[in-house]
Amino acid sequence: MSAKAIREYHGKKLLSKYVKEVSSGKHVMDDRSVLITPLTDIAGLATTNTWLTTTKLVVKPDQLIKRRGKAGLVGIKLDWDNNENGSTVQSWIAERMQKEISLEDGKVTGTLDHFIVEPFLPHNQEDEYYICIQSTREGEEILFTAEGGVDVGDVDAKASRMVVPLHHEPTVEEILAQGLVQGVHSEQRQQLVASFAMTLLKVYRLLNFTYMEINPIVYNATTNQLEALDLAAKLDETATFLNASQWGGHVDFPAPFGRKEFPEEAYIRELDGKTGASLKLTILNHKGRVWTMVAGGGASVVYADTISDLGFGGELANYGEYSGAPSTEHTYEYAKTLIGLMTRDLDSKGKVFIIGGGIANFTDVAATFTGLIKAITAFQDDLKAHKIKIWVRRAGPNYQEGLQMMRECANSIGLPIHIYGPETHITAVVPLALGLAKLQDFPEFDDEDSPANNNKSSGVIKKSRSKMNLDDDEAKTERKIAATPPATTNGNDKQQHHQVENFTAKTRCVVYGLQNRAVQGMLDFDFMCKRSKPSVAAMIFPYAANHYIKFYWGTDEILLPVFQSTKEALAKHPDVTVVVNFASFRSVSPSVKEVLDSPEICQQIKTIAIIAEGVPESQTRALNLLAKEKGVGIIGPATVGGIKPGCFRIGNTGGMLDNIVMSKLYRPGSVAYVSKSGGMSNELNNIICRNSDGVYEGVAIGGDRYPGSRFIDHLLRYNDNPAIHMLVLLGEVGGVDEYEICDAIKSGRITKPLIAWCIGTCASIFPFEVQFGHAGALARGNMETALAKNSALREAGAHVPPNFFEFGDKVKEVYENLVEKGTLVPAPEPEPPKVPMDYTWAKRLGLVRKPANFISSISDDRGEELQYSGKTISEVFDEDVGVGGVLSLLWFRRQLPEYATKFIDMILMVTADHGPAVSGAHNTIVCARAGKDLVSSLTSGLLTIGPRFGGALDDAARVFAEAVDAGYDATDFVKKMRKSNKLIMGIGHKIKSLTNPDKRVEIIKNYALEHFSDNTVLKFALAVEQVTTAKKANLILNVDGCIAVCFVDMMRSCGAFSKEEADELVLNGCLNGLFVLGRSIGFIGHYLDQKRLKQGLYRHPWDDISYLTGEDL
Repeated sequence: MSAKAIREYHGKKLLSKYVKEVSSGKHVMDDRSVLITPLTDIAGLATTNTWLTTTKLVVKPDQLIKRRGKAGLVGIKLDWDNNENGSTVQSWIAERMQKEISLEDGKVTGTLDHFIVEPFLPHNQEDEYYICIQSTREGEEILFTAEGGVDVGDVDAKASRMVVPLHHEPTVEEILAQGLVQGVHSEQRQQLVASFAMTLLKVYRLLNFTYMEINPIVYNATTNQLEALDLAAKLDETATFLNASQWGGHVDFPAPFGRKEFPEEAYIRELDGKTGASLKLTILNHKGRVWTMVAGGGASVVYADTISDLGFGGELANYGEYSGAPSTEHTYEYAKTLIGLMTRDLDSKGKVFIIGGGIANFTDVAATFTGLIKAITAFQDDLKAHKIKIWVRRAGPNYQEGLQMMRECANSIGLPIHIYGPETHITAVVPLALGLAKLQDFPEFDDEDSPANNNKSSGVIKKSRSKMNLDDDEAKTERKIAATPPATTNGNDKQQHHQVENFTAKTRCVVYGLQNRAVQGMLDFDFMCKRSKPSVAAMIFPYAANHYIKFYWGTDEILLPVFQSTKEALAKHPDVTVVVNFASFRSVSPSVKEVLDSPEICQQIKTIAIIAEGVPESQTRALNLLAKEKGVGIIGPATVGGIKPGCFRIGNTGGMLDNIVMSKLYRPGSVAYVSKSGGMSNELNNIICRNSDGVYEGVAIGGDRYPGSRFIDHLLRYNDNPAIHMLVLLGEVGGVDEYEICDAIKSGRITKPLIAWCIGTCASIFPFEVQFGHAGALARGNMETALAKNSALREAGAHVPPNFFEFGDKVKEVYENLVEKGTLVPAPEPEPPKVPMDYTWAKRLGLVRKPANFISSISDDRGEELQYSGKTISEVFDEDVGVGGVLSLLWFRRQLPEYATKFIDMILMVTADHGPAVSGAHNTIVCARAGKDLVSSLTSGLLTIGPRFGGALDDAARVFAEAVDAGYDATDFVKKMRKSNKLIMGIGHKIKSLTNPDKRVEIIKNYALEHFSDNTVLKFALAVEQVTTAKKANLILNVDGCIAVCFVDMMRSCGAFSKEEADELVLNGCLNGLFVLGRSIGFIGHYLDQKRLKQGLYRHPWDDISYLTGEDL
């Protein structure tokens, strides 16, 4: 979610501060206001805000309520208190505080609990104006009228407008010349208003506002300034990492009035902030009988639409989604929260729980279902008591195992659970759950009659299909086309002018970011499609030196180069025309600009796919503009990418290989689609395959409000391609891009049949504004609603079904009509290709097994807590065994306080061992099994200690201590390290994260906080952790970093050393010495263990080695 409304109080505080700053004091707004809530100490307010008792006041609710004046919710010209002649602010608030009211003819009901109080400004009616700034794709639009206030009327009809392009800062003269402030009665006043509008636009851009409306804005004759009496504004929440310090920690994003936020919603939002996945929850009707738990932003809207279309919108209890590969634990917490809510109120009719979702691209269905089943099992008694029936439809990676696990759960606990897979339409479970369809018409995934078990088509049209030459598929086709082609005869010439790449089987790309799983998926798709060369030429990772990474090409292994520089990667691979950018939302803008700002690179690159979600709209719009100027196409942001069957795949599009085969994405069909949703694009692959001869190309443009390429860009490209016979559009609520398609159909620019549907039809049933899964899925007017867009598309001539449930039927109808007319004459279906299964995946599915390479019996690092010979690390500390006192005497020549020697004991115990798999222990074991003596074996292990293994303590201590001494704050420090392309030693863990903390770190950190007199360096490191984990949850302070910073604090504060002495000891390597000493205990243990077990000579198995000859490199 991107544009979020803020309170008027916070918006005015921001304006009063930054209008003055930006205008260098020329414009000054009154910043006197207070926000009153049930927790406010009203009696003490007048003490800190003396103006409250010396001026007349205005009071009103500050809860995103529209038209407060007409609703009688504004108190004007009141005293703070002690007014014998009438109402006071305090009495006015007391009469309304925590009282329920109804607005908009009873459609919206809510409780008043936030009020803004500010000075009353005497003024004349002619001094009231209206001004609004709203973002557009190309810039900002300013609306102004010289008449403002409650009776401003139809602003859209009467306002003057000025469109300001991105990066352009209008002058006062330009604003006056364009007549924006016409109607303001004097030339001097016009100058003032124009200057203020110019300043307001600068503030709007600086703080990443997405909408701002001031009505009225009033001329203050006393100060010759303009004041905002009423303000409605939205900020771009995704820009928090850019503007948090400017917004201040107090800015909140309240729920729309009429929808009180539940504590469970806040909890899910907190979970969402701790994970790279997406977890969203909005309670619509907590007493509703229909509850959903849907995977995917687009899919969540489709399910809500279907429930609404079938007449059960009033019973819909919640809206939300879980997507982006949430962990098992996060899925459990999400499901547990939902079940807790749905079992709170008993309904004699019972309830339904719909667990739905599209076909996942990369989420492991079995892993998420493990958490879901855990919650269902834990709450089985409550579910039974409330007569809740569960309906499941899911597909994607490992979905067979997930559905089978759900079936076993249903059998073991005796709950009615109906389970369906991809052979069933995505929303078919909705009419089933609501009792509007017959069970016998929809066999479950494991029924004998299920299409999944007997190869029935379930609506698949088993037609033959055309045979394509994949090396030149745009220019040649053996498909028999009617004498009058559906597109213009010069279609191929037109294709050359499209900005987005027309992907072929020769298209190659570079991948920005170490996304090994996605790259392997792309290579597997290439191999399946019989490409002559891999589509991925290289990878780019700016935080490591150039190197190679091993991947599979079929059964063979190949090396792909990883470059530190984009420029070098592209120079080495001149055939690359596409960049697939997996950079995070924080770094995607500079990484894309690196491509667009280089004239040489821009001549080579045709398309950039931006995968990241949460890119600020200001950055997205700037990238779009720059890309357009450079002639480079953008797909995304917030996209899974796109796929061209038989040719090219972006990232994880299309999901796992079994889904590629099921949806026949290994060869081109006749239908091309474009959608916003990545998850729903995979569902479209499925629907189109089952109702036609399959997909020719599909692109998910991304769910943000301003995607780099739009629906029309791709549909025109498809229309101009003679190999494509049908177009499919899946739009959604929000934005107006679909109307361009209507115009193109009416004008004849689009000539091929278009099947279209816009999701989000359920929005009209909600009495308050609901932000759906995608940032752009929010209507800002009637034209942006899904209902209006579907109607317009239908009237323009597109094939629009009555609802999404019938979407596949409409595809089938149009396809069969083309075949019947002879416009499309398919050719035989090729045999599905076979691709080897990865060993890791096969092992996970229980298909293979492999003996361990060696045995260790003294430690185990696989569980939640490190163990030494079966004893947990906590138990070791509980027994208080240590040699810290001896070590302090031998190393530092002085006796340290007891808490310090205890801390040294803790360090040695923690660092003693970390299992047999790490490099040092491995070396020790190999030497022991070779018959070497203890000292030789121990030495072989110790020689592996260095910068990549165990040597991070000194560097972590030095870097954090220097940063503290230099006075850096955490944010600036992280930016500095990033700008220097340096990793922060002591930050990051492969397995542990904020929600799965390392027990060792917790023990050390808590001990230091309790016993050390000064924790300056530790607290700084924890502040850095807050910054880094906001980017990725596993960028935590790890055990090396925690030991290092705590040790510095201990040395500096224990009284035994001066600061200089403590710093010198760290520089001399005492911290690494602690690691060497502690780890030697474990190495010796491994040596003795192997002797005791009488293990023989170790030889590494040859099948675990990649043998590369000269010609392979």
